[in-house]
Amino acid sequence: MTAFTSYFNDIYRTVSSAMIGMRITIRQMVSPTVTLQYPHVKKQMPDRVRNRLYMNFDDCIGCELCAKACPVDCIEIEVMKAPPTENLGETSTGQKKRIYVTKFDIDIAKCCYCGLCVFPCPTECLKMTDVYEFSEYDRNNLIYNFGTMTPMDIEVAKGKIKLNDEEQAAKKAAAAAQAAAAKAAAAIQAAAVPAPAPATPAVAPQPENKDPQTPPKAE
Repeated sequence: MTAFTSYFNDIYRTVSSAMIGMRITIRQMVSPTVTLQYPHVKKQMPDRVRNRLYMNFDDCIGCELCAKACPVDCIEIEVMKAPPTENLGETSTGQKKRIYVTKFDIDIAKCCYCGLCVFPCPTECLKMTDVYEFSEYDRNNLIYNFGTMTPMDIEVAKGKIKLNDEEQAAKKAAAAAQAAAAKAAAAIQAAAVPAPAPATPAVAPQPENKDPQTPPKAE
């Protein structure tokens, strides 16, 4: 290869290498402007984006599956089992509620937005939203209280549960007393019946000696 050819080859490699490096820059120079005037203009979020959690308390049945599935323990739930006679309503899916949910808090500052709490929910009351603007100066404001029961409602519920427990305990005590009385009456009745007289044993018949032998007389 001559020096003349080598000279032009070096020029070609230099220019082509520079054009490869500037390809993205040149393409962005001729493309339309994509900068948004945030916060006046906001970018549309994808449909399945995972941002701030939302909870529909009316559909919660207090199963606590979401709290158990959370890997960072950012969901705190407190529940009380309602008496069988208490009507707590139904969810939007027609499932009957049987548990008081006295507390349902989500510490969004601890949330890692994995979405693992959404899938096990049987009533689909939890979902991830596209809301991403929820910064606060006070960290306590990032603890969301979704529960709707007031302290008075909780005390009333506790009173109903206590009354039901007392009624159930009284029913069990009455049933146990009735069973004990029936057992005692059966024992008294059994003791009042005289025992049957023992049977007289039969006498074995003796063999009859029709011709007894007379001992010989001495001479």
